Amino acid sequence: MSARKVVICGAGFLGRHIARAIVASPQLNGKPPLVVQISSRNPLRIWNALHSDSDVSKDRLLPAVPVDITEPHTIKKAFTGASIVVSLVGIMHGSPADFERVQLRGAENIALAARDAGARLIHFSALGADPGSHIPYTRTKGLAELSVLAVQPGANIIRPSLVFGPEDDFFNRFAKLSKFLPFLPVFGGGESLFQPIYVDDIARLTTKLCEEKVGKELGGKIIEAGGPQIYTYRDLMRLILETTGRGRPILSFPFAIGKLQGAILEKLPTNLLTVTRAQIEQLQLDNIVQSRLPKNHVSVEEVFLAYNLPPLRTLEDILPTYLHTGGK
Repeated sequence: MSARKVVICGAGFLGRHIARAIVASPQLNGKPPLVVQISSRNPLRIWNALHSDSDVSKDRLLPAVPVDITEPHTIKKAFTGASIVVSLVGIMHGSPADFERVQLRGAENIALAARDAGARLIHFSALGADPGSHIPYTRTKGLAELSVLAVQPGANIIRPSLVFGPEDDFFNRFAKLSKFLPFLPVFGGGESLFQPIYVDDIARLTTKLCEEKVGKELGGKIIEAGGPQIYTYRDLMRLILETTGRGRPILSFPFAIGKLQGAILEKLPTNLLTVTRAQIEQLQLDNIVQSRLPKNHVSVEEVFLAYNLPPLRTLEDILPTYLHTGGK
């Protein structure tokens, strides 16, 4: 029998780790094995990184195929012969129209193309996704969930919290900022709650969902993926400073100041200091798994327990492995 194809659509930091986990999984290397195809607007950077990784089985890595999620015909071509599609499409910056075009319409296009190809869908959303939100990122993530399940009722939906790991944008970004800023900023006292989850734990979850039995058992479920511990935003800044060995005060500013900053910076090219008004609004909301989940929701810890996966890794265990002590 020929190999079965997994298309990872929209690669980046998370896609690379998921692809690596799939091709390294002995459970998915049966007969026929699962092979991975990277498909995004510019897939070669991730493909080249995977191809040069000594731990990646090259015979389970297909050539990269470019795709534009706003152009359905390119998706259809990329998904030909796919058994599973992992949809990682999302943006952090842009206009409300950009979020709707990418996070909602793009997600719909992927779901439709996956259905037409006869492929199961694993769709990535975000913790706190809410179709009724006035924040474009949160609203379009919530609307995309509804659209995806309307197209593919048996899809698996993963809602990760803040994802951390060697190439993450959040912890690496603030570690870099701490090199030259005399303080690290928080807003509104830094009391918003977060539940960071390790990228390789998300990759393990996705790999498990690629198993036919597990994917179907959890079909139609929304998996709330938060890590084993909850932190305030101030806690996260403190942990970055402790890990890098830098002595900096943590200063709190009113949310109004943050929104003013965002109004200016969001109009400039994206850089290390970029923040938007919508992101400041998101900081006013907790980003954690709720203690009482709706009927069709399940926590990642429940999934790990049900399928005998090793425990989720903590931020304290992993952060020192890639945020090295930098001193003053």
